[in-house]
Amino acid sequence: MSVEPWVAATYESPVGDLAVLTDLEGTVWAAGMGSVADVARQLPADAGDRGWEKGSQPEVALAVAAWLEGDADAITAVPVHLEGSSFTVDVWTYMREIPGGAVASYAELAEMAGRPRASRAVGTACARNRVGIFVPCHRVVQAGGRLGSYGFGGTGIKAQLLRLEGVTVDGVGTTARLTETDRWRRP
Repeated sequence: MSVEPWVAATYESPVGDLAVLTDLEGTVWAAGMGSVADVARQLPADAGDRGWEKGSQPEVALAVAAWLEGDADAITAVPVHLEGSSFTVDVWTYMREIPGGAVASYAELAEMAGRPRASRAVGTACARNRVGIFVPCHRVVQAGGRLGSYGFGGTGIKAQLLRLEGVTVDGVGTTARLTETDRWRRP
C-alpha cells in the first residue's frame, strides 16, 4: 500500500516563515514557525515517514493571507488533525474557539475542559500542539496578563502574534504582558 507524501508549503509572515504540512485533503497535520524540516519533526514517527513534497494548499493559503490582512479568525477555520488524550483534544478545540484579538488564561481553558484545577495540564497541551497558529496557543496567557512561554519561537514571537491580532502587549521577551487584562469569556 502506497502512502502519499505530505503537502508542504511555507508562508511569509511578519514573525518569520510559517511552514505547514497538510494531507491531500488540505487538513493541517503540523505547522509552526521555521522550516518544513523543523515542522516535520513534530509529526509522530510513523507519520513522519511519509516524507513531503512542495505543493499547493489553497485553503491554507487563503486563510493565512486573510489572517495577515486582519481577519484573525481565518486561521481557525482551516481543518486540523488533532490527536491526543481526550482532555488534550478538548483543550485544543477550546483554543480554536478563542476569537482573534482575545486571550484566555490557562485556568480558564482548564475550566472549559471540565478540569478547573488542571492549569498545568493545559500548559502541557499547549506545549504538545503540533499545529501552531491554526490551534492558536499564542492566545493562551498566564493569570495576571503575563504571556507565558511559546514553543513556536519564544515569548517574543507570541507577543508579535498577539499584536498582529490586535491585542495590546507591553514590553518584550519574558517581561511582556497584556496591557488590558480583559479576557474572552465563552458564552
